[in-house]
Amino acid sequence: MEHISTLLDRHPAQDRPVLPEELRVPYGGDLRFPAHDDRPYVIGNFVSTLDGVVSFEIPGKSGGGEISGLNEEDRFIMGLLRASSDAVIVGAGTLREVPSGYLWLPEHVYPEAQERYARYREGVLGKREPALNVIVSGSGSVDLQRAAFRTRDVRTLFVTSPNGAGLLARNGVAALPSAEVRVIEAPDRKIPPASILNLLHSEFGVRLLLHEGGPGLFGDFVANGCMDELFLTVAPQLAGRSETRPRPGVISGAEFLPQTAPWLKLISVKCSTNHLYLRYATR
Repeated sequence: MEHISTLLDRHPAQDRPVLPEELRVPYGGDLRFPAHDDRPYVIGNFVSTLDGVVSFEIPGKSGGGEISGLNEEDRFIMGLLRASSDAVIVGAGTLREVPSGYLWLPEHVYPEAQERYARYREGVLGKREPALNVIVSGSGSVDLQRAAFRTRDVRTLFVTSPNGAGLLARNGVAALPSAEVRVIEAPDRKIPPASILNLLHSEFGVRLLLHEGGPGLFGDFVANGCMDELFLTVAPQLAGRSETRPRPGVISGAEFLPQTAPWLKLISVKCSTNHLYLRYATR
């Protein structure tokens, strides 16, 4: 992997970095996050084409790897964010797009840095367990045979509606070795992001939450003021859209007016070859 070059970093200089040198050098700088007192600090992570497409929406080729070109530096950053987080949240649509053996672990996306991630997570951050995997599905229609739900060391939390909890129970969720279900009322068939954050903070002690999509769930978080930062990899390709295949951007299912559309603050720009790695904050 090539070292990532930092073109812009607006974070105040700190005397003592968080990242150990073995991660700080390839990342091209340090990585630190603020914290909220009453809810998790939420960071999103997406990869997009130059024309704003985050998924080709083609069966078997709808994941981020097709968008990034399996870019090594993008995978390294994704692993670094996972290693930093207390929990990783995804929606049911994103779950269906990845292979059945997929695990939301740092080493799964970038195994070359497995030992470095582990030393950082446990030795520096004091996190001795993998990040909690949070699956949001209002319907509860989830394939419980997936490896992510049957890997004993990886805890899974299903956040669902009352009806979804019933379906999960009928499908045998109680037999999974390290899975729990929590029910939240879902008006308009959407589970309120603020309720999810309150649950994760109060019951599971989550301070840093990594949001990996999809665009629908992420759009709910943004629309409800529940997103703090966005890490966006911009890949140097054009995907295009058509009337019959609209293809999603970072946000789907939510729209804003000019006077209400969120503006973000650019706090970091990094690059490697032809890819850009952008970091934005909402405030």
